[in-house]
Amino acid sequence: MSFVDQNPYASPYGAACFAATAAESERTTFIRRTYMHLAGAILAFIGIEMALFELAPPGSLERLTAWMLGGWHWAIVLGAFIVVSMVADRWARSATTLSLQYAGLALYIIAEAVIFIPILLIAQRVGGANIITMAGCMTAVVFGGLTAIVFLTRADFSWIGRYLMLAACVALGFIFASIFLGFNLGQLFTGLMIALAGAYILYDTSNILHHYRLDQYVAASLALFASVALLFWYILQLFMSRR
Repeated sequence: MSFVDQNPYASPYGAACFAATAAESERTTFIRRTYMHLAGAILAFIGIEMALFELAPPGSLERLTAWMLGGWHWAIVLGAFIVVSMVADRWARSATTLSLQYAGLALYIIAEAVIFIPILLIAQRVGGANIITMAGCMTAVVFGGLTAIVFLTRADFSWIGRYLMLAACVALGFIFASIFLGFNLGQLFTGLMIALAGAYILYDTSNILHHYRLDQYVAASLALFASVALLFWYILQLFMSRR
């Protein structure tokens, strides 16, 4: 789930540079690169989190979490995350240099690692490492099933993009309202956000098959990583609520 330009796939090079119209070998290479970069992003995210939780000075993550979740600070954190996400996505879609694309992906991974600190810390307190592992496994299963649906049916879900953006804006509105007004969004909202994340995975995966250019595998992996992270966040939150 990311904020992108209205026409992020436009190209001055003609239709031949799009994965959907490229030769089979080029299309296969593009898809392989995309999912290799997605795997690399997930591993980098896990590595950063493990390093933070293992090497951070005692009590520092607890103090950071207390600050992030205190008062209206979470609204500031979310606002900063949205801005960073937009910058990272724009860099990842750059048609000028590959290094800028990788910088965008790296920036987004770091931003996700930081914003995940509170929920991972609380999850450890609630259910230990097992609850995080269970949520990760469930995320992988859901992601694998949704990916299989798109690849087997070859369906183009790009038409739902505008509705997903609208739903995301409404969800953000509720989140900010809950911060400022102090009410609990509840399990129903969590379930709806899991559904939204799943819809984004369908949308992103179909774009890989039908709309991305051959040189946009970094941007494609960022979009998928964003949706997987969103799915993991709310599955973990759902598991925590059951404890």
